[in-house]
Formats: sequence, structure tokens, C-alpha cells
Amino acid sequence: MYRRDVHFVIMGCGRVGSTLALSLAARGHDVAVIDQDRASFRRLGPDFEGRRVVGQGFDSDTLIRAGIQNAYACAAVSSGDNSNLLTARVAREEFGVENVVARIYDPGRAAIYQRLGIPTVGTVRWTADRILRRLLPHGATPQHTDPSGRVVVAEIALHEGWIGVPYAAIEARTGTRIAYVLRFGEGMIPEAESVYQAGDIVNVIALAERLGRLERALESAPEAAS
Repeated sequence: MYRRDVHFVIMGCGRVGSTLALSLAARGHDVAVIDQDRASFRRLGPDFEGRRVVGQGFDSDTLIRAGIQNAYACAAVSSGDNSNLLTARVAREEFGVENVVARIYDPGRAAIYQRLGIPTVGTVRWTADRILRRLLPHGATPQHTDPSGRVVVAEIALHEGWIGVPYAAIEARTGTRIAYVLRFGEGMIPEAESVYQAGDIVNVIALAERLGRLERALESAPEAAS
């Protein structure tokens, strides 16, 4: 049974926003959806219990009506790149929401968004799934499991204290085997000199029974993991 104690703000009620909002609500979370077109809320269906807020997502008053002051996370997934970036930045910089993500249609601008500290994603079902992984509270997210169920590839969020530490050192100190890293939307296999950077999305390969231990080690500061 999920506890209804985490609040999310979603800007944009298109296919991605509505899918995301319904997925979060199904997990028992409190959700507010913002869209400037009231008719777009029909995608949520009659049983959606969250808030429907009409307005521009980057407008402070609109965000306040959506409960941004108490939000655990904010996702900006409208059809406009600029609106998404502005909404994510206002949520983070004005209201202090740490967990933000913006949908982007122009891949050439992704690197700029990342340098501003705004994670970006882009497509419908894939986008909603990726955003859920960034918004939901800590927990390794399996990306692939072998037929026996013993070996998994999973995305794990690293503690910010690992920034600047070589991936080889992270593996040695935590017993982790890194499968691949997504950086600015592109996959890479870390080499000996590669270091963990802010915004890197790290996927490890491990036995299922060891995943919890690896998650605790990587989500802790380096001193605690030693």
C-alpha cells in the first residue's frame, strides 16, 4: 500500500504529462497537473483525484496554486522546450525543488540544459518511464533482468560526494560493476580515466540479491562507503 505523502507537480497535460500523472497517482502520490488548456485535463479521466491547475507552468502564482512549495519534484513536459526549461528553473531556483526534469524536443539543446542543472528527456512512454525514475524517492530501477532473474542491470543514483571520483575507484571501493553511463543523453562505457560528473545516469550490473547493498553504498557519501 503506497502512502499518499509525496507531492509532485507536472507541467503539461499532453500524452506524457497525463501518463506520468496517472502513474504517480496510481502509486498513491499526490499530484497537481498544470496546463493552459483546460480541455487537456480530459486525458486524466474522471477518476483522477489530483489537482488540475489552469495556467502557465513558469508563472510563480500558477506553481503556488499547484503546491510547488511542498513539492518533492517537478516535471515540465509541455510541448514547448522554452516553457519546460523556464518552469524547471523557476521550480528549482525560486522554490528550491531539487528534483526537476524537463522534456526537450531539440536534441541539440540538451547539453545546454544539462549544464544548467536541468536533466532532460525526450518520446512518450519512454519519457514517462525515465521521468518516474528521476522523480520517485530513492531506489534502484532495474532496466534489464536475465531470464533466471538473478542478474540485473539497474540505474542507481549516486551521492553527490562521488562527483569527480574516477569510475574505476568507485567500482573498487564499493564492489560495483558499472555497465554503462548516460551523459548528456549519450551512452558511454567508462574508461580508466573517466570520472563521475553531475548529471551522469549510472547503470550497474549485479546479482539481484546484492543490488540493495550496492545501492546503499553508492547513495552514501564516499567516506561512509569506504
